[in-house]
Amino acid sequence: MQKTFYIETFGCQMNAHDSEKVVGTLLATGYSQVETVEEANYVFYNTCSIRDKAEQKVFHRLDTFKKAAGGGKVFAVLGCVAQQEGEKIFAKAPHVSLVAGSASYTKLPQMLVQLEAGNRRVTGLSFDTDEAFDTPYTRRDNPHRAYLTIIEGCDKSCAYCVVPFTRGPERSRTSQSVLEEGRRLAADGYTEIQLLGQNVNSYRDPSPVGWDFATLLSKVGEIPGMRRVRFTTSHPRDFVKPIIDAIDENPNLCNHVHLPVQSGSTRVLAAMQRLYTRDQYMQRIEWMKNARRPIAITTDIIVGFPGETETDFEDTLKLLDEVRYDSLFAFKYSVRPNTAALTMPGQIPEEEKTRRIQIVLERQRAIQIRLNSDLIGNVEEVLVEGQNKALGQWIGRTSQHRPLNFASQPGESLLGTYLPVRVTRAGPNSLVGERVTPVV
Repeated sequence: MQKTFYIETFGCQMNAHDSEKVVGTLLATGYSQVETVEEANYVFYNTCSIRDKAEQKVFHRLDTFKKAAGGGKVFAVLGCVAQQEGEKIFAKAPHVSLVAGSASYTKLPQMLVQLEAGNRRVTGLSFDTDEAFDTPYTRRDNPHRAYLTIIEGCDKSCAYCVVPFTRGPERSRTSQSVLEEGRRLAADGYTEIQLLGQNVNSYRDPSPVGWDFATLLSKVGEIPGMRRVRFTTSHPRDFVKPIIDAIDENPNLCNHVHLPVQSGSTRVLAAMQRLYTRDQYMQRIEWMKNARRPIAITTDIIVGFPGETETDFEDTLKLLDEVRYDSLFAFKYSVRPNTAALTMPGQIPEEEKTRRIQIVLERQRAIQIRLNSDLIGNVEEVLVEGQNKALGQWIGRTSQHRPLNFASQPGESLLGTYLPVRVTRAGPNSLVGERVTPVV
């Protein structure tokens, strides 16, 4: 069999980075990546199970290409759905031959050897704490920005969330290994790092040095050649003032914080087992609002959690008005296996969840229009990430993670450069501007 593979990724930045590890490992083992399922001998689906729709999409893909299995293709399910469903996937999709969780990617070559030797079904589902982070090879998809996982898993028990079951308990990398990888990335020309973790700020250095997240963040921001450092996702329970102090003190640390709140109702937060109250969350917002640098704040909202009353929902809308988030991700509560919310009374009808999420999105859209309009006339530093040739625009992002696009000129090459751009127009989701000086 030819060693060609196709991979499709579902989910968050951690899933995207996991796919970079998978691709790098396969390429180093002699496999060749192709662009379509039809060209591939091995088909990998790297999956997300945080929402029911994402999981359904994976099984729909598998069903769509079921007939192709008869042509000698090998199908593999990786990631969170693999860890959640385990060997049950073989019953749901009998043409799948490999099921492996994220902690097993270093062992992919050995698992593929087992398949090539004639084994019909192979699994890799253990949480191997020694091999959760590092793969010998990682194929980076972006030449300027790199993901760097510093903590895997989750020790929280949010009532709606499957992450503790699909990613396992929290285990942090040593600060030395994080800094070594960061320095290698800078030496290879990467100028932006994004530190990743399910709860990235829950990081605790397992080495004798014993750094917390704020200390590690500061040290990564001091790596020579690194111009931007981001991090996601933070848990409010472990979000401490020294993180804001670090952002204030080092301009290389991006002035953007993603801090999921999920609900504006303390009663619902307790039912969700989020480990903080509305007032405690607002204290963290106050730290950011009082910072010396203007910090963009983004969040996640869940509507329609079991038992959420109209009063609870109004508390969420009031929170939006009070915080004035720079952007947010809103989701309808999704029933997930192995979670406490699965059997909670007061399940909200789907049509009511749809009504509520539409209200949230409309309210937030109005907030973003006002916030972005206030930026007109400002000069922002932009990292150029791409080009829209149809519109004649370069595509970039500011330190606050706002998309800021500006006109391109024929023949110029600006990818990966940082340059100042004056904001001239604003929409709810992006900005448009014009260059004010030559390329920096």
